[in-house]
Parts: sequence; structure tokens; C-alpha cells
Amino acid sequence: MKKQAPSATQEAAEAVAIQALTYIAGDPERLGQFLAVTGIGPAEIRTAASEPGFLVGVLEYLISDEALLTGFATEAGLRPTDPVKALVILGGSHWEREVP
Repeated sequence: MKKQAPSATQEAAEAVAIQALTYIAGDPERLGQFLAVTGIGPAEIRTAASEPGFLVGVLEYLISDEALLTGFATEAGLRPTDPVKALVILGGSHWEREVP
């Protein structure tokens, strides 16, 4: 069976996730926290990055920390909702809890 080419929307979502990973990796403290939370070792990050679902995990991690999300969005010139939209496009899910 022939694989379909990714849509422009999916490519844009992947680009946001790659920007997020670059942002996280651009600071030793952010990268250290990411590696600690994910359990990925520094030497294994390249291999992990080629795994299906890795970009979804990057976006889920980013979105889980409001300060990280806001810092990334500001630096990348995006709205904080853009990574959430990218996550949904890539097949992840994001829920917001209702505040009583």
C-alpha cells in the first residue's frame, strides 16, 4: 500500500513540534528537565526523535508547563494555542479541565 504524503497542515504541525524541541534543547536546564521527565538519555535523543509519536510527546511536554509554553510561543512568534493545535493535528489529544 502506498503511503500518503503528509498534508501541508501536518507538515506545519511537525514544524511547530520541531521548533519546540529546538527551543527546549537550546537551554541546558530546559533540556535536562525534558530528559528527566521523559526518561530519554542525552545520547538517545536522536534515536528517540525518529520514533513515531516523539513529536507528539514533545508537544505534550511543552503544553504541560505554562511557563515553558508561553516562553516558547513568545520566542517563536506564535500564539500559545498554536502548539495545542499542532498536537491535535499530529494525533495527540489535549484536554482542559473545567474549573469549578
